[in-house]
Amino acid sequence: MSLKEQFGKDVLITGWGHSRFGKLTDETLESLIVQVATEAIGNAGIEPGQIDEIYLGQFNSGMMPLAFPSSLALQVSEQLANVPSTRVENACASGSAAFQQGTKSLLAGTAKTVLVIGAEKMTHAGADVVGAALLGADYDMAGKPSTTGFTGLFAEVAKHYEKRYGPVSDVLGSIAAKNHRNGVDNPYAQLRKDLGEEFCRTVSDKNPVVADPLRRTDCSPVSDGAAAVVLSVGPTSGAATSAATAPVRLAGFGHANDFFPAERRDPTEFAATRASWQRAFGMAGVGLEDLDFAEVHDCFTIAELLMYEAMGLTQRGEGKRAIEEGWVFKEGKLPINVSGGLKAKGHPVGATGVSQHVIAAMQLTGTAGDMQLANPRRGAVQNMGGVGIANYVSILEVV
Repeated sequence: MSLKEQFGKDVLITGWGHSRFGKLTDETLESLIVQVATEAIGNAGIEPGQIDEIYLGQFNSGMMPLAFPSSLALQVSEQLANVPSTRVENACASGSAAFQQGTKSLLAGTAKTVLVIGAEKMTHAGADVVGAALLGADYDMAGKPSTTGFTGLFAEVAKHYEKRYGPVSDVLGSIAAKNHRNGVDNPYAQLRKDLGEEFCRTVSDKNPVVADPLRRTDCSPVSDGAAAVVLSVGPTSGAATSAATAPVRLAGFGHANDFFPAERRDPTEFAATRASWQRAFGMAGVGLEDLDFAEVHDCFTIAELLMYEAMGLTQRGEGKRAIEEGWVFKEGKLPINVSGGLKAKGHPVGATGVSQHVIAAMQLTGTAGDMQLANPRRGAVQNMGGVGIANYVSILEVV
């Protein structure tokens, strides 16, 4: 049963916008939001006044003094005056949380057209501020001093994984190299350099250990950036006929949260991540074998390895097969993170989930440029907050 069959409505992505990711010193949170929102509305072929509701995904957690940015999107146009706008936060999954809230407004019938934005400004803040902000998304480490920050938390996951299933250092290096290579083709990406497997697998002055066993190349960068989508109830009509591309259908979605204290979770299972995949597949009425690609949350390379297992690509403990046998490369049977992922594209926290939806929509409409796969018909987006805590999956398909 698809989303349309379950709810009697088609939810379509009808337009999108995306900024460059990186250290954007000449941009503000406001300018990034206005840029991508304006682009998304124009891409959808509608007027700002046709937007019924706005959701903004942003983490912040003390990285910016402005803690109330929900109305910044109204700066796009006078036509947006009095449009309801809400900031949504769920750690690194804030963007996908906003996307699902927008979807639910459409399904509830309280809106026909929703603007969803994800945005974050991080690079202006010091490393200590960013580190403390990110640790605010962990039950055990929030407010506590740490020399390794969130990297240390995923390093512990990697250690548990190695203890249970064997060494993964070279596998993680291969994942990093794949995503850096893919990032070269992404004009929005922060890191556009093919570093090669040997560099990514080797500890060096340029690739030091950040938190054993994770090296610098195993970690996504601190980033600024924004992305936006327009969601509409299908079929599109009126001004939408002037949209820049065909729309993309949301076939299904899933959301699952895990227990917050680390002691209540198996560090190598990511049980709620698996549940979010199962829920999305169930709603869409499809399986993993029906996907042509996926954009997944590789905040650290160990996270991508665990995604292979959580989504069902391999059994638990066998994720390395997906990279060693080439399944997840651009030319493989299920390309993963053709955009370069968070690893190379960058990870402006609140923007990430929306960015993943934009990249997927571009793939499905044949507008992904050098990133483009050959005629994909269905893809998935997976976005995660915390160490497998807040998990979101979307299944998108060609209309």
